[in-house]
Amino acid sequence: MRTESYEGCTKREFLLYGRKTIIVEPEHALPGKPWVWRTEFFGAFPSADNALLKLGFHLAYHSASDMYGCPEAIAMLEHFREWFCDTWKMSPRPVLFGFSRGGLYAVNYALAHPKHTGALYLDAPVLDFRSWPGKNPLYAREWQECLASYRMTEEEARAYRGTPLDSAGELAALGIPTLIVAGEADTVVPCAENTDAFERAYRAAGGTALSTIRKPHCDHHPHSLADPAPITAWILRALEIPAPDDKK
Repeated sequence: MRTESYEGCTKREFLLYGRKTIIVEPEHALPGKPWVWRTEFFGAFPSADNALLKLGFHLAYHSASDMYGCPEAIAMLEHFREWFCDTWKMSPRPVLFGFSRGGLYAVNYALAHPKHTGALYLDAPVLDFRSWPGKNPLYAREWQECLASYRMTEEEARAYRGTPLDSAGELAALGIPTLIVAGEADTVVPCAENTDAFERAYRAAGGTALSTIRKPHCDHHPHSLADPAPITAWILRALEIPAPDDKK
């Protein structure tokens, strides 16, 4: 295990079940020990993560990289959650952060384990792998990885109806608080084929627990917001945690 300082807190990095795992402990954990679960890209554009860390959230990551949210990856993630909650006595319902392809993991996990999902924050998320990497020739290697992860041919993948986009109505019915932050000019993960299409399907199914923040003229990067306050405030409300100014 490697231990180092991270934002003035203790970061532990180690292998668990053969996979890279990261846990950051806040200086003072909030009651109930809520936590942020990065499904991919730990440490990338971490303004919201770090703001919540300072408020008393733990941060966690367990690598299922290059598996594109396939069922095997979701089973691995649940195995990690069980270990973390049992060993560290954490909240059983984390907030999942799904950045870019991490959106596949976050939504698919929530669909498979809604009772273990407190909220979803999706940022420039991939919600249909037929859009990315499927349509982008610059990501041919990733598309082949995705096909292999799902054990599908390209023809089968094109006909597949189990992506987060296809499951928007199911997520709507579950009522899990969900926030999407996306750039309207995203040339990597097109907003129209992912966030916009997902929101339409979600609303059409009668869902009311989805909030969106769109960034005009923003490409895939930078993720998050320059000021993460709207994101962190939304997460505190979603988890019913009093904001710092509300504490007596």
